[in-house]
Amino acid sequence: MLVARPAQHVALSSKPSPFLIIVKDLKNIRECCHKLPQQPLSYKTILGVVTSKLYLYVSKHNNVAKRKILVDEESNLPSHQSVFKDEAKLDINYIPQQLPHREKEHRLLMEFFSFLSRYPERMAQRVIITGDVGTGKTVLAQHFGASIVSETNKRAVKLRYVHINCREYRGSLQPILHQAVTVFRPKYPARGYSADEVLSTLMQVLDEENAFMVLTLDEFDSLIDNEGSDAVYKLTRIQEMRQGKPQRLSFIFIMRDLKSLAHLDESARSTLQRSIINLERYGKPQLVDILNQRVSLAFELGAIEEDVVDLIAELAFTETGNARFGIELMWRSGKYADAEQVEMVEPECVRMAVSNIIPGVRRSDLAGLGLHEKIFLLAVARYFKENEQAYALLSEIEKTYAVICEEIGEQPNSHTQIWNYAQFLSKMRILKVEVESSTTRGRSTRISLLSIPAHELEKELSTSLEKVSR
Repeated sequence: MLVARPAQHVALSSKPSPFLIIVKDLKNIRECCHKLPQQPLSYKTILGVVTSKLYLYVSKHNNVAKRKILVDEESNLPSHQSVFKDEAKLDINYIPQQLPHREKEHRLLMEFFSFLSRYPERMAQRVIITGDVGTGKTVLAQHFGASIVSETNKRAVKLRYVHINCREYRGSLQPILHQAVTVFRPKYPARGYSADEVLSTLMQVLDEENAFMVLTLDEFDSLIDNEGSDAVYKLTRIQEMRQGKPQRLSFIFIMRDLKSLAHLDESARSTLQRSIINLERYGKPQLVDILNQRVSLAFELGAIEEDVVDLIAELAFTETGNARFGIELMWRSGKYADAEQVEMVEPECVRMAVSNIIPGVRRSDLAGLGLHEKIFLLAVARYFKENEQAYALLSEIEKTYAVICEEIGEQPNSHTQIWNYAQFLSKMRILKVEVESSTTRGRSTRISLLSIPAHELEKELSTSLEKVSR
């Protein structure tokens, strides 16, 4: 038998609370307490049961609310599957295990620094890597760094590879050297010491650790431009100040070209021009190989077709063979595919992506086209809008051109004239025109739309032609 005080002693509010509901439902309290000894219960015991019941009610209420919030948040996430498997593989800082078309240069670097595995204290090395933007200078050096450290570790040689971008430190030698010191001494003060003092400290630390370092100075041009011959002389002649001591510091200098060396005096320049590796621009087939490697690492199976990779490679090739540009464009194209909730990276995704990196076609360029050049270009835009392809045969575009001519009451021009339109628009870098040979079809002309989305181009040209017809 339960003993409880009259309910009227409990202050009631205008709104029923969970506590009031539980107190009024004595049946629930009895059910909670049916396993307790059958004897009169004190008010304190009942209050404890009610408090416990209230706690369970509030906890359940909060959990339901939390679940509702999570469901609401999940409902805002994309419901379709992303085209990406691991988009981090397209990050600028990612270093792949293999470097397509840079194997020879990698082997050469390993040869230049092979002494580090056998007699590291006897000599030091200085190598310059040059090449245009996107030719793989940075990733080659970093890939080499991982390889040489792994190789020397097998021989119990304590080697550190340190990669520093000089431009990030505004071409100032002191903070660059400070960054190198912090590899071993993380708490070394950033201020209060000159570049000479920090360089001396770096060598002292390497001696104390019985360690060796390959220091790569990326965008070395900025250091030369900012500090000139004096900084270069300090770095390259450091061992002359350490006669009789082990040689512990080697360098890789990364530059776009050797023009900056002309600003150095003869003594500083002579210490640099020993071993030079020049990276040639990638050709389109090489870019295709590089992009295909990243496709296999970053995208779901079947998310990008070969023609789309070829289109991205073509755009990267027009940007001086810039592999970095191609990889970034591929990532952006994947993002557009996810935003459009499509299952594959379509050619139109690439065009939308590139139009936000490189200005596509100016309206003044389109306004300056002749009537049939506009009709032909509209045919290209309409074809690619209706057919999710990266390339089309000129004969297919010609059919669409004839249809549009009929729509607006114009007599179609000859095949030869259409060929001329294609060549002219190719020179304007609106289209890419290729002639390919086939054993079955003979020679055929292939067209691709490069740096403007087909739907945007169609809209602009349709508006322009409507004005002409009025």
